[in-house]
Amino acid sequence: MEKQIRFRGKILNYSIRGSGPAVLLLHGFLESMAIWETMAGSLADRFTVISIDLPGFGKSEVVDKIHSMEMMAGAAAQVLEEENTGQAVVVGHSMGGYVALAFAKKYPGKLNGLVLFHSQVAGDDTEAKLNRNRAIEFVKNSHKNFIASFIPLLFAEENVPKFADEIESLKALAEQTSVEGICAALAGMRDRENQFALLKNLDIPVFFIVGKKDSRVPPEKVLPQLELPKNCEALILDGVGHMGFIEAREITTQALRHFAERMFVE
Repeated sequence: MEKQIRFRGKILNYSIRGSGPAVLLLHGFLESMAIWETMAGSLADRFTVISIDLPGFGKSEVVDKIHSMEMMAGAAAQVLEEENTGQAVVVGHSMGGYVALAFAKKYPGKLNGLVLFHSQVAGDDTEAKLNRNRAIEFVKNSHKNFIASFIPLLFAEENVPKFADEIESLKALAEQTSVEGICAALAGMRDRENQFALLKNLDIPVFFIVGKKDSRVPPEKVLPQLELPKNCEALILDGVGHMGFIEAREITTQALRHFAERMFVE
């Protein structure tokens, strides 16, 4: 069921299905809750699955010039309050992982498991911040060309022909996002803080999903972070880039199911 609430005076769109303990799905940059459609359907027999169009994406409206990770975490928290779900396993893909980390910091009592799905805890370094600023200017000048060049690079190179239809669908989805929404998210990612201390001190289990051929969040950057949590699990996927929910759909869906089931064992 698709629903809408007001968040900071703007429309916030989300979907809820199934019943049972809550699993919250947070999409990545240039995406919307539509990316979770298959996975959410597979999990809904066991869980209450909530997926959100983060502010500026999908049917959710732009809130500000900069969409901080903390602000978007607040949007997610408001949805959980609206649905009175209690604690949730929070799953974040890429940028959604940054939002999930901000959520864990702001609302530690609202979650009992954290999944970083092709995501990580470091903030942008100086070079990365400059690249974000360049990307903002590129988007302002030609956001369709930015999208066309960005999306295929999210996949392992050998998977691009295999998932050509999915790539075109992702491009079409991203093109529905306004320039303002894209730039606000880029600025929010640029300005986010690192969360190393948070990850080290979390008292809940953390599950990393890593693609060996992920060019956006490369394994050499993520693997050292696996040592930080008190309770950490990892799924490391061969031949997968940044889009494991497409490139390894069955494996990642089952892994998320098994992790979430363990989080809610009484």
